[in-house]
Amino acid sequence: MPARQRAIVAMIDGLDPSYATPQVMPELTRLGATGTSVRVDAVTPTVTNANNAGISCAAWPSEHGITGNYYYDPVTGAEDYMESARLLVKPALMTQVADAGGRAALLTAKKKTVSLLGTKTAFAIAAEEPPAEFAGRYGRPPGIYSAGINHWLWTVAADLLRTQPDLDLLYIHTTDFPMHAWAPGDARSDEHLGQLDALIGEATAAAPDAAFFATADHGMNFKNLVYDLNQALANRGTPVRRALSAEKDKYVRHHRTFGGTAWIWLNDPADEGPVTGTLNALPGIESVLTRSDAATAFHLHPDRIGDLVVLGDTGTVFGDLEPSRESEDLPGHYRSHGSLHERQVPLIAHNNETLPYLAEPRHNKDLLSPLLNGWLHS
Repeated sequence: MPARQRAIVAMIDGLDPSYATPQVMPELTRLGATGTSVRVDAVTPTVTNANNAGISCAAWPSEHGITGNYYYDPVTGAEDYMESARLLVKPALMTQVADAGGRAALLTAKKKTVSLLGTKTAFAIAAEEPPAEFAGRYGRPPGIYSAGINHWLWTVAADLLRTQPDLDLLYIHTTDFPMHAWAPGDARSDEHLGQLDALIGEATAAAPDAAFFATADHGMNFKNLVYDLNQALANRGTPVRRALSAEKDKYVRHHRTFGGTAWIWLNDPADEGPVTGTLNALPGIESVLTRSDAATAFHLHPDRIGDLVVLGDTGTVFGDLEPSRESEDLPGHYRSHGSLHERQVPLIAHNNETLPYLAEPRHNKDLLSPLLNGWLHS
């Protein structure tokens, strides 16, 4: 075993535990059965960027600074996608590996993950827009709104593990488009995950010396109602400066930017009580927290969330709708995440006897905590 054992990290976007059954994913089940296999909580809000940063930094949002997919600056009024490494307060483990003289690489379906987590990597490849060298060697990947793009990623991962044994860390992040599209048990979902599972088996077989770590960023649920809280609050005489979905990102076919957590910035601190009262009277609102209470409860960076934090129930999400439309009934096939009801995810570790957990992992951000215990500088 080398001084720094190689590590393979599978961040399987949207892998609700109900997908990962032994029948559908026997290889992942086997890896967990001979190692560690537990259910843990994802970071709140249950959106990709906050959890991807948490997993790759082995830290809470209060430590790494990424609190969602999107942000608003109340000082300037500017808003943008939360997908730049400049927003990270703490470097990702891939960056730390490079700083310690090692080689780390990132494979992802989405370009946004490269810009957020790819700093100092030996290479960071997004299947959404692969470099010509990779497209020439492995073929053009399917589009971002497909299941096949995940299979392309893991085909590349297996080859890299065979041909580049000097990689200390390989982080593979898939897309959850298939989970948004298909519920557990759907034949198309089973086909997607069955093939993905077989490719994970090929990758681990290509690097039998490597430790294997896997988890997800969130689960997934059917949703039936969306609110545009800017309009809903204004229509009830309690307007706010800005309300936005923490899930808002560029991949609109996944979820139309709707998610189960919303940030609210007030026009005036005195509006807190009336706005909270209006929100609590809306069907589907599960809870409304102050900035301070939400930051404490969910380990969030207080400067990067709203004055109020709104959480939807199992079937309710938030986002921007067309003018004069404050809510919309969603179609029966619509699936999304972002609330407390998508927190439970699997966590699996295998062949990590030299990289043990010092305490049982309780959250997905604990996945790579063994790498902090001397591995980086070994």
